[in-house]
Amino acid sequence: MTVALVHGNPESAALWDPLVAELARAGVDDVVRLSPPGFGVPLPAGFPATVTAYREWLIGELERFDRPVDLLGHDWGGGHLVTALMARPELVRSWATDALSLFEPDYVWHDMARTWQTPGDGEAHLDEMLGGTPEQRAEQMESFGIGHTEALQIAGVQNEDMKQAVIALYRSAAQPAMATLGKGLPTLATRPGLAILATEDPFAGSEALRRRAAERAGADVTVLDGLGHWWMTEDPARATRVLTAFWRARAWSA
Repeated sequence: MTVALVHGNPESAALWDPLVAELARAGVDDVVRLSPPGFGVPLPAGFPATVTAYREWLIGELERFDRPVDLLGHDWGGGHLVTALMARPELVRSWATDALSLFEPDYVWHDMARTWQTPGDGEAHLDEMLGGTPEQRAEQMESFGIGHTEALQIAGVQNEDMKQAVIALYRSAAQPAMATLGKGLPTLATRPGLAILATEDPFAGSEALRRRAAERAGADVTVLDGLGHWWMTEDPARATRVLTAFWRARAWSA
C-alpha cells in the first residue's frame, strides 16, 4: 500500500527526508509526498489558498491514486487531511495527524497565527521571518528543531508564494471558522485514525484538548514524549516505530 505525506507551514516536502529514510529501512518504500500549493511548490494563478481550497486540492490529489492510501499529515498538512476526510473518508485506508486539536471549539490560535491573521501586522511579520538569506532562515528553523539539511532545503523555497499562501490560509481559518468545521470531526471515525501527540509541541494546544479531539475523531493516540512540533525530524526512528505499529495493527491487517 501507498503511504502519502502532507506537510505544513512554512515547510516543503524536504521536511520528510529523515522519516522517509527510516520508513524505507523498515520496509515501507511506497511513499508519496503531496505538497500543498505555495509550500515548496508554486502557488497557481487564481488559487485562493483558503482552508476550503486546500481541502479540494487534497481531495483531488487523493482521487489520483488507484486505491485508498495511508495518509499522514503534519501541521497544516494534518489540517488539510482532516477537512478532506470530513468530506471523502473513503479515499484513505487509514490516517494519522498531529493537528486534530485545531478543530476543537475552544482551540486558541498561537501568537504568530494571530499576527498573520491581522492585516498589516501579518505581512510585516512574514517579510521579516522569511526575509534575509536562506542560511539565516535555515538557522532560525534549526533553533525550532528542524534538522540542518532539511532546514536549508526548506529555506531555499520560502518565497513570495509562501507568504501569500500563509496570509490567505490563516485568515480563512480565524475563529470561529475552525470550530465550525470541527463539527464534522466524528466523520473521521469511519477510517482507522491515529492522533500524534508530541508533548513539547507549543502550537497544538493542551494535552487535554488534543485528547478530546482524538476521542471525537475516534482515533488512537500515540504520545511522543519529549518531542516537539517537528517530531519527524527530531527522532525519525521513533516516529517510524509508532507509525508502522499503527499501520500493522489497524490498516495493513484489514
